[in-house]
Amino acid sequence: MNIDSITNGFVIDHIIAGRGMRIYELLGLDHVDCSVAIIKNVNSKKHGRKDIIKIDADIPIDFDVIGYVDPGATINIIRDGELVEKRFIELPETLTNVIKCKNPRCITTTEQEINHIFKLTDRDAGIYRCMYCETKAN
Repeated sequence: MNIDSITNGFVIDHIIAGRGMRIYELLGLDHVDCSVAIIKNVNSKKHGRKDIIKIDADIPIDFDVIGYVDPGATINIIRDGELVEKRFIELPETLTNVIKCKNPRCITTTEQEINHIFKLTDRDAGIYRCMYCETKAN
């Protein structure tokens, strides 16, 4: 398998195997007009297996999405073919419009303009709850 290096963009690395597609979907990478490579089940000394996503463009990335799906992932920022920054991701305190509330009685279900906001309520378990109705996120 041959995957080219990137000139300007991001490499999302150390994704737990199987979570790469979820990050891809939540970031909306299927709608970008640039090269995106998803590499699944790569050998990893740290995890045994991992996923990697390479984005060959300097596009806005919501790091909270990555932290929500896999807080152990890392992001390498590439400029002019060189690594300029490595970010370690953690669970974000709040998520806005990343996931939707499943409670049919929640105000976000009836009011279209309201943001879906979830707050981290249990860091150890990674539990988020809707800011409006306290429903637990799946």
